[in-house]
Amino acid sequence: MGKALLKRAGLLAGTLLLVSVLAFLAFSIIPGDPTESILGIESTEEQRAVLRTQLGLDLPVWQRYLNWLGGFAAGDFGQSYKYDMPVSKLVVSQAKATLVLAAVAFVLIVVISLPLGLFAARHRGGVIDRGLTVLTQITMSVPNFVMGIGLMYLFALVLHWFEPEYVPLENGLGAHLRFMVFPALAIALPKSAMTVKLLRGSILGEMGQDYIRTAYSKGNSQGSALWRHVLRNAMIPVVTFLAMAIGDIMAGSIVVEQVFGIPGLGRILISSINNRDYPVVQAIVVLLAGVVVLCNFLADLLYRVMDPRIEGK
Repeated sequence: MGKALLKRAGLLAGTLLLVSVLAFLAFSIIPGDPTESILGIESTEEQRAVLRTQLGLDLPVWQRYLNWLGGFAAGDFGQSYKYDMPVSKLVVSQAKATLVLAAVAFVLIVVISLPLGLFAARHRGGVIDRGLTVLTQITMSVPNFVMGIGLMYLFALVLHWFEPEYVPLENGLGAHLRFMVFPALAIALPKSAMTVKLLRGSILGEMGQDYIRTAYSKGNSQGSALWRHVLRNAMIPVVTFLAMAIGDIMAGSIVVEQVFGIPGLGRILISSINNRDYPVVQAIVVLLAGVVVLCNFLADLLYRVMDPRIEGK
């Protein structure tokens, strides 16, 4: 197991390194001059040349990348061109709202999808199961931002369950989370629909296996066989999906933040792209990729706990 995990960790580290190369190169070759965004269109070429030298933009791309990578590995993400402050400080100040939103969305996915998936599998073919199938198909097809607009209209403007104005964490954890539930739902509902469908299919597939017939022959009821034998195996593909969904949840958070006016990474990312503040954009992209890589690695650890047959693979 140790060798397999080390091999997997090396593969994931290589993936993250490749992402950093692509992120750096992408923002190095696209048209546009960051110095013009900083100094304005009225600046002279001489002024821009001096600033390029100060920022190190006159160096070859490979040298700039190595300098950036060395600083990144040491926790120095560079200096923001627009805000004239360390990128690490800027990202940390904006990341709290995004992380809370993503965490609430993930919890909602688990809370909503697992009971519904179990219920649909136990009552397959019933009226509620067919209704859930139709509902999940519809929900899966709705983009996050459209879901967010619909939820805001219904719960804020029609039902008046919350004010469509961001409530910062400084106003109290309870008030902050009550606001975050609604944008988190916009992210969670499509993913919950996918998880319900996946879990239902996985449970039904396991229920037809030989070991379940053996469990029935030993006197286990359907419910007992489901909880004691089926669920553990059926959850393996669901865990895989949820680990892979972390990236989508983070990306969805960045989009939904714009709908609900949440000052998170989404706002600073869009602003930095518009202003060609590349150190900020590169840091956010690589950090988001790091979250996805870490979640996939942790999922690998969990696989081996849930199913010893994966040992050594």
